[in-house]
Amino acid sequence: MSAREPALGSRIAARLSGGLVQFVLVVVGLFWLMPTVGLLLSSLRDIAESGWWTVFTAPAQLTWENYQGVLEDGAITGSLLSTVAITVPATVLVIVIGSLAGYAFAWLEFPGRDWWFVLVVALLAVPVQVALVPVSELFGWVGLFETTAGVVLFHVAFGLPFAVFLMRNFFAQIPKELMEAARLDGAGEVRLFTRVVLPLGGPAVASLGIFQFLWVWNDMLVALVFADSDSPPVTVALQQQVRQFGNNIDILAPGAFLSMIIPLAVFFAFQRQFVSGLMSGAVK
Repeated sequence: MSAREPALGSRIAARLSGGLVQFVLVVVGLFWLMPTVGLLLSSLRDIAESGWWTVFTAPAQLTWENYQGVLEDGAITGSLLSTVAITVPATVLVIVIGSLAGYAFAWLEFPGRDWWFVLVVALLAVPVQVALVPVSELFGWVGLFETTAGVVLFHVAFGLPFAVFLMRNFFAQIPKELMEAARLDGAGEVRLFTRVVLPLGGPAVASLGIFQFLWVWNDMLVALVFADSDSPPVTVALQQQVRQFGNNIDILAPGAFLSMIIPLAVFFAFQRQFVSGLMSGAVK
């Protein structure tokens, strides 16, 4: 009986990895992609009275005029530029500061290092909503309320705890012998960080960059509170279209798809580094 058990387990595993499981996974993937496909088809339709699935029976309703109208709409194009102006600095600053702090917590000795790291990890539990009112008062006092710099600083402040946590754990896995050999060769801390640690931390940097980019790009709450009302990011601009025009689907659908396709392109461009960064440390 015991000799048959491995063979039985192998057969079960082979069946589970067969065509039926793959078919189920494909079906689940198609259902998962259905909202995206529906949004794309809705953005290409010239009528809004019927469902997006009617394009399969009446493909003549598909047109690029909606996208032409969106690209000619100064409010939407300006909001995309405002989103880029917020997302890129917020992502770069979090990567730079988080990497430096992660290296310090992983390889530098200073008083209270472990307690400071515990404090950083504890900040992960602080919700964004708690800080909206006090930070609004602070930004109003220093003149950063309703400015792009204020939105960037807010995202950087709330992105750093996760960044430090991720980068410190990744850098701590670098072999100690490698670090000591570099120091024996005369490498200082700056050269050690830029020439040894940072190149090895490429997957973690890519993962952090994707997380931060997606969070900032898709944010509406922080932008709704702190962003300049004259040049809001795309999430707020689309929300204003809903409030002003109700069911203006010829603007909302293509605008929403454009705001979604950019972070998707960033994710797929760095998906290998993203997966590698997530899996690092899972197997020693």
